[in-house]
Amino acid sequence: MTDIAALSTPVARPTGPRIPVAGPWVTDLEVRYVSEAAATDWYGNAGRSVALFEREFADHLGLRHAIAVPHGTSALYLAMLGLGVGPGDEVVVPEATWVATAAPIIYVGATPVFADVDPETWCIDPESLQRAIGPRTKAIVTVDLYGNTPDMNRVRQVAGEIPIIEDAAQAIGASRNGIRAGCFGNIGVFSFHGTKTMTTGEGGMTVTDDDALFERMSRIRDHGRKPTEHRFFVTDEIGHKFRMSSLQAAFGRAQLLRIDELVEKKRQIFAWYETRLAELTGVTLNIREHDAVSTFWMVTAVVDRARGLSTRQMMELLDDRQIDSRPFLPPLSSLPAFDGYETAATAARTNPVAYDIAARAINLPSALMLTEDQVEAVCVAFTSILQQGEDQS
Repeated sequence: MTDIAALSTPVARPTGPRIPVAGPWVTDLEVRYVSEAAATDWYGNAGRSVALFEREFADHLGLRHAIAVPHGTSALYLAMLGLGVGPGDEVVVPEATWVATAAPIIYVGATPVFADVDPETWCIDPESLQRAIGPRTKAIVTVDLYGNTPDMNRVRQVAGEIPIIEDAAQAIGASRNGIRAGCFGNIGVFSFHGTKTMTTGEGGMTVTDDDALFERMSRIRDHGRKPTEHRFFVTDEIGHKFRMSSLQAAFGRAQLLRIDELVEKKRQIFAWYETRLAELTGVTLNIREHDAVSTFWMVTAVVDRARGLSTRQMMELLDDRQIDSRPFLPPLSSLPAFDGYETAATAARTNPVAYDIAARAINLPSALMLTEDQVEAVCVAFTSILQQGEDQS
């Protein structure tokens, strides 16, 4: 049996004086798995690591099916195609998310409808979702933002028979009421980008318990071929090439073996921040809920308006101190990419929470290789910046 603890010494560390906002924890275990795949995943073993990764990931979640894909964006795209979303349809999506959550809605020719977020979880607000649903709503996308999860019991009540795609890209290891992130909707999707808690460099996964959806998505992701016709190059329809490489999958298998260790480090980093910023008034960090477990993928600080500091100002001041940061994701409907959509025109008025929080919140350094001393340095700098802003306001 592989001694995971003995292989947990990092082989890749941040370089230079800057404190990074995101980054992975890579050990000899990943190197060993990738080296083995590089030597053996050919000929009769071609694709072996991909199939193993899919099976192991599905088992980890307690689901029947997992489909490994090149990235989280293609995982969402595949989910849309699997559900048959297309021109004339609408898909409800929360304002607070990365553009990749909504881009596949456009790819398939549908229209995004923007819903507001809850002021504490920063995930889709069920009341706003209710108002956003219309006769053309084909699907709903929820987002587990920064490792938080929405009130899925209420979301499902509102959704009724409308299928739900859960964007769990940032939430591997999170749960609510004992249910793991990725298992809340008809389809769950994950990202394994290099910034994520679990990484394959790039890469993603689409998961489901629905046999028919799995069969449909499996065909689409492999050029429209049935598995039984694989050897004969017979395509029933024009599909896509959404396949993960064996080397990526091997890396992912090693990361999955270490998932508890990776998630626990994220929680440790958040606890370091929580302790040091506890006495700083006018600052709210990621919520802790009694019925939910967050992974705290990004430690996020929402700063009271009285401090007089915008997200951009805080980022610039941290940058001056050699500290990387990220903005709280701007509302989707505010992006120039959606200027031509009628559904975006009134969103600033109907979705005030997302617009308010995005203007005064920031992601603090959350890289897996952060040390407690680095978190201490960030907290000292952040406290100084906020006090400076308060003095000037």
